[in-house]
Amino acid sequence: MTNAHVVEGCERIEVKGKGNAADPRVDANNDLALVKVTPSEPFKPLVFRRAPTRLGEDIVAIGFPLATLLADSVKVTTGNVNALAGLRNDTRYIQISTPIQPGNSGGPVVDRDGFLLGITTATLSKQTADVIGITAQNVNFAIRASVADLFMQSQSIAGQSGDKGADQPTISTADLADKIAPSVFQLLCFGKAEAQVSTTAPETATSLPAPSVSSSLIDARGYDAIGFDYRTVKDVTFAECHEICEGDSRCKALTYNTKDGVCFLKDNVVALIRNSNAVASYASTKAAEVIMSDFTSYSGVDLPGGDYKRLRGSNYLDCFTACIGDRSCKAFSYIARKSECWLKDALGKPRVAKGVELGIK
Repeated sequence: MTNAHVVEGCERIEVKGKGNAADPRVDANNDLALVKVTPSEPFKPLVFRRAPTRLGEDIVAIGFPLATLLADSVKVTTGNVNALAGLRNDTRYIQISTPIQPGNSGGPVVDRDGFLLGITTATLSKQTADVIGITAQNVNFAIRASVADLFMQSQSIAGQSGDKGADQPTISTADLADKIAPSVFQLLCFGKAEAQVSTTAPETATSLPAPSVSSSLIDARGYDAIGFDYRTVKDVTFAECHEICEGDSRCKALTYNTKDGVCFLKDNVVALIRNSNAVASYASTKAAEVIMSDFTSYSGVDLPGGDYKRLRGSNYLDCFTACIGDRSCKAFSYIARKSECWLKDALGKPRVAKGVELGIK
């Protein structure tokens, strides 16, 4: 596993010392990617931590920063969890104080027991400093391990998870490096205009797409518009979907499924929810009302457990609005064939579940 921006545009990807990688699978919305490699000896995967991340806890980041300038061996940096959300309260991320350099991206962030908490993703850039007028020091971000686990589940790949034993002593940084380093490898990208080594931190760190205005509709890529669907059009392009909505006075928003080429026209819009397989558009007259929510949507995935409320005879919109208005709700599962909604106050282990629409705050 690495970042999407690490493998983007690569004609060939090599896992150093292990051979060429194949079959890249990318979640550009969450900046994650999986590549496949066949090693001579089995890899030792890192274990996802079940327990929630705590504010201020000690962490360790491992990667290959500035590999062409410094030693090309794996490097370890220590720090803390500074915040439990990223830019603009984006809950997919945690903010960390471990120093991040070009080459760290895609590397693991682990707790002091070696369990995976996140994937190093971005740092505030000089461009951001120029905009805000100060140089923000050591502001870095990692995508949460729970988001990475969901991405793996969506690709039908099972991860391992666990927690620290009651009597297990805390591991020293040196022992932790010995334990984790064998599971971390340098990625080499060939074929870009400028070769990227191991990973390069993005020039800017942003969590929400900047909407683009096209005629009377505002587009938001990587989002699903939540509202009542009154018409579905199959086998169309996004441009055709856009044109149909603009020509229909009833249409106030749309969601275009980029994977299946399906257009969903909506006569109202409440909020936007993240969905890497979708593009949302909504009427500019609705801009002041639309909530850019902290939810991420997944199809065919569920989080068993944590159910505290069941809503019968509901639709997806009912399910979403019930969860967004309930402080206890951390996620919801909507089962369309049963018109049934389950609100969750705890997140369980992700699993593939056909027919389930999952939303996570």
